[in-house]
Amino acid sequence: MKKIIFDIETVGHKFDDLEGATQEYLLRYAESDEDAEKIKDSLSLYPNTAEIVTIGMLDADTNKGWVFFQTPGDMLLPFEEDGLAYQCGTEQEILERFWKVMASCGQFITFNGRTFDCPFLLIRSAVNRVKPTRDLMPNRYHAAHIDLFDQLTFYGAVKRRFSLDMWCRTFGIKSSKEEGISGADVKDLFHAGRHIDIARYCARDVRATRELFLVWNQYIKKRD
Repeated sequence: MKKIIFDIETVGHKFDDLEGATQEYLLRYAESDEDAEKIKDSLSLYPNTAEIVTIGMLDADTNKGWVFFQTPGDMLLPFEEDGLAYQCGTEQEILERFWKVMASCGQFITFNGRTFDCPFLLIRSAVNRVKPTRDLMPNRYHAAHIDLFDQLTFYGAVKRRFSLDMWCRTFGIKSSKEEGISGADVKDLFHAGRHIDIARYCARDVRATRELFLVWNQYIKKRD
């Protein structure tokens, strides 16, 4: 059974480029300029106001995979690096490639995928009229999806929630943040044209997620 780990990076649309009605809707509960700026800075978090710019995918068993990423106006030839095949395209094209891989996937693994990556992928696919090849939102306790964020809080029994970076540091795993880039930097990197830097950051995230999965699978997972 093929086990695929995936992660996405997103970039919000520029607030001033949104329709007037959309701007008004987003700001209707802002009570100060500070509130308004926080809302504008959070557009990358929602599929209604953002695009997927990178999808990293990794086979948990072979440690090989793919990174699909956007490079607007600067389309690059495919290349391989450290066992990953990098391919660029539009949002629609990278989603189509994602679903092609997922069609043969038996189990998928994420970190916080149930509340972020999976809904985002489904909504953006619908926006781009791309049909999914499998259900990314099965029952929360179904073995088809191992969300390590859920697993490491034991489905909410542990109240304090930690980031992927914190879990990596806990278990001595090399964190993607050690290269000096975090998710908060993606928007600025994208607009600066540093698309490959985002793609490599996403690749480090899926590799870190794989290492975390191996620890969970060997030492924490409940055995029947």
